[in-house]
Amino acid sequence: MSAEAGKALKVITGSSRFEPSRPEDTVAHAARSLGDAYASPATDDGDICHVYAMDSAPSDRLEATWDLTWGPPESEPAPEFTVLPMGEQALAAPNAGIVRFACRSEKLPGPAPTHIRLAVERWSPEDPEGDPEKLTDAYATVAHSFALAMAKELRCENDGGLEPRPVLDPA
Repeated sequence: MSAEAGKALKVITGSSRFEPSRPEDTVAHAARSLGDAYASPATDDGDICHVYAMDSAPSDRLEATWDLTWGPPESEPAPEFTVLPMGEQALAAPNAGIVRFACRSEKLPGPAPTHIRLAVERWSPEDPEGDPEKLTDAYATVAHSFALAMAKELRCENDGGLEPRPVLDPA
């Protein structure tokens, strides 16, 4: 995860300390799972990791997940999302961030690019606290960091069209 994403996690959770993750909660493990799912029609989504702030309730967490979307985005996003110019589509709200990108890679063989949706969502009984604009930027930053790490791990051509840093100005 980028240093920017680490700061963004503090904006989202209010904490800079987090519970230790399981050894399999890595982008590398998720990329292997995605590659396996690509080769099998049985699975088309999975977890990257869950993030818990130190001493938080188990029901208060961030989840980073991936899906194979089998095509570029076709529908309009829900009104609570801000559209950002990253990858094929990037959306951010005060409680979620989504980055979709297309990946051409030897790890995902085929004539067409593989379309991947990466989401970071907050699961909490509480509403998000803080400035909605800062929270929206924070979710976009964390989602971009996971998406870029996934694109690099999969060795996507041109990093799946993702820039090295998140673009937070609306499209």
